[in-house]
Amino acid sequence: MEQIKTYLDQIATISKQDWDLFTSKLQRRVIEKKEVFLKCNAVENHISFIESGVVRLYIPKENPEKEITFGFSFKNQFVSAYDSFLTQKPSAYQLQALTKTTILSVTYSDLQIVYKTTQIGNLIGRLTAERLFLIKSNREQDLLNLTAEERYIKLFKERPELLKVIPLKYISSYIGVTAQALSRIRKRL
Repeated sequence: MEQIKTYLDQIATISKQDWDLFTSKLQRRVIEKKEVFLKCNAVENHISFIESGVVRLYIPKENPEKEITFGFSFKNQFVSAYDSFLTQKPSAYQLQALTKTTILSVTYSDLQIVYKTTQIGNLIGRLTAERLFLIKSNREQDLLNLTAEERYIKLFKERPELLKVIPLKYISSYIGVTAQALSRIRKRL
């Protein structure tokens, strides 16, 4: 709980009463390595804070080699199929733990209670949504403005630990190239 408190304290000052209500709604879950914990066509009912581990967001395909990885979330970040969470409609993609992952989750209905009954709830919700939007916006701009090689370099400047925990086939999909093209990029560098 200390990690999420530290994260939220960077956003705003939270009263003890608001903090106690919020933490009473959190559920700690441990997701095993490679476990898909949100499947396509399921409604996302949680927004979760990652205490430890790495999560992949991807679109599954019949041929696993054709899966499209479009996001990763790490320790001290929130993760959710956020569009599904907001609309309460089925998700078009899946969430998978790439390592054993511990998360603190709040349900959609419990988060609505936090929004309605605390002074800080709406502010935290808005600022968290803004941060998720910025991550998505930066990713889209990178795909439009950078070459695959530049995206690869940027990814590892920002998150050098990725090479240790994320299989290269997911990284190649994330930067929008084939595994063979990623291999050529890595040889050039």
